[in-house]
Amino acid sequence: MQSVADTKVAVRPHAKSHKCPEIAKRQIARGAVGICCQKISEAKAFADAGINDILLSNELVGSKKIAAALSLARQLQARSGQLTICVDHPQAAADLNHAAQAAGLRIPVLIELDVGQHRCGVADPRASVALIDQVHRSSGLQFKGLQAYHGSAQHTRTQTDRQAAIDQACHLITRVQRDAAALGIDCATVTGAGTGSYLLEARSGVYTEVQPGSYALMDVDYGRNDWGLSDMPVFENSLFIHTSVMSRPDDRAVVDAGLKSMSVDSGLPVVFGRPELVYQKASDEHGVIVASTQTGQPGQPGQPDQPNELVGRLPALGQTVLLVPGHCDPTVNLYDVLHVMDQGVLIDVWPISARGLLF
Repeated sequence: MQSVADTKVAVRPHAKSHKCPEIAKRQIARGAVGICCQKISEAKAFADAGINDILLSNELVGSKKIAAALSLARQLQARSGQLTICVDHPQAAADLNHAAQAAGLRIPVLIELDVGQHRCGVADPRASVALIDQVHRSSGLQFKGLQAYHGSAQHTRTQTDRQAAIDQACHLITRVQRDAAALGIDCATVTGAGTGSYLLEARSGVYTEVQPGSYALMDVDYGRNDWGLSDMPVFENSLFIHTSVMSRPDDRAVVDAGLKSMSVDSGLPVVFGRPELVYQKASDEHGVIVASTQTGQPGQPGQPDQPNELVGRLPALGQTVLLVPGHCDPTVNLYDVLHVMDQGVLIDVWPISARGLLF
């Protein structure tokens, strides 16, 4: 929050990273305007925990999901909250409008632009404006602005390349805003950004809201980004997997955290605070840690090279180590609770209430 204090940009953290209402409440207490969720069932868990302003930063199709969204929107509106929904297709907008009219509701809507992620979103400016106009004229919908998240920019390694990606996104956004304004429609909200680039969007003069999520936890892959030419805050790791050595052959330590304990889509974990150790490989229930003289940067260990003095530094049987996962979001989704530690002392247990909620 402090890093964007010199801008007029709002902060709406993405809760898909932590799936934990206790973290969301603390983020809002420190100035966040609300949260983002990716799934309607995930949003429901946060609403039930007392979060009132939720952006579903994802597309919503199908009668069952629309019905669930309208039920949640009614729940939030009854206590002066709101559920905002993204659309990127005329049929999706028409279906949502028809259902909202039948339910006697008016749903805030953002049009999602494809600003470079090449996933969801409208890439063509003319098609974007046509969809904006359709939503603007829909009595069951309330056009609020644009969803413009550039996901791939978050893990673009250099500051120069991240800046170029966000500049390109802003070029598309401003064209859409201009063409919509010609129809008398104001794109009042422009929201997007993530942990890897949010300060660029905040200072662009285009975005009105940013959506960083991983900053609250961090992971190995974000540690691979080069922040050297940036004044972006470098957030510390706060998410760890607590694992124990279950077998100790002469040349390796085998721990009880394997593939079922973490996501490895962004690479294997790193042993926290022990640069001479490398988590070399994983199977379902096991992880193999070896010693290395080639530590490299976090998340980029060299190949194991184990002189006797380093082998002696391997953790002993029964000893615990902390692992930093390669990717925090899907790792959190594997667990029921977060154990909150302070100086090695357990001070609280926070439920991961939205774990596994994928509808």
